[in-house]
Amino acid sequence: MAKHDPLDTVLKLATEAEEQAALQLQSAQLALQKCQSQLDALRNYRLDYMKQMETNHGKTISASYYHQFHQFVRQIDDAITKQLVSITEADNQRLHRQQYWQEKQQKRKAVELLLAHKAEKAQQAELRREQKLIDEFASQQFYRKRSR
Repeated sequence: MAKHDPLDTVLKLATEAEEQAALQLQSAQLALQKCQSQLDALRNYRLDYMKQMETNHGKTISASYYHQFHQFVRQIDDAITKQLVSITEADNQRLHRQQYWQEKQQKRKAVELLLAHKAEKAQQAELRREQKLIDEFASQQFYRKRSR
């Protein structure tokens, strides 16, 4: 029965940590996309509202309507500004999680490399042992033939 290598446990834990980091990165990317689509919706809403006002161009409108229009556009602009801040924060979070995922990925690859080197050394040791047995067998046959 083959011995359990503690590095196998380390590799399993590193792989699980990398998978968790990948899920967190995916979540951050989705949050960023949601923020960007909300910004697009706000910009489209503002554009539609401006087009609506443009259709009233040349028509007589009351001062209170004009004031309300500008006040509402300012509110949309404020919402756009806040959404831009949200996008910046979401992108920073995505970058942080991407870096974290890359660190976990590097750790997993390092453990895999250690295991590969260990396996290669074990294989070389086994090959040397087999070669030694073959050499002993050949020398014993040679001495037997000589002694006859």
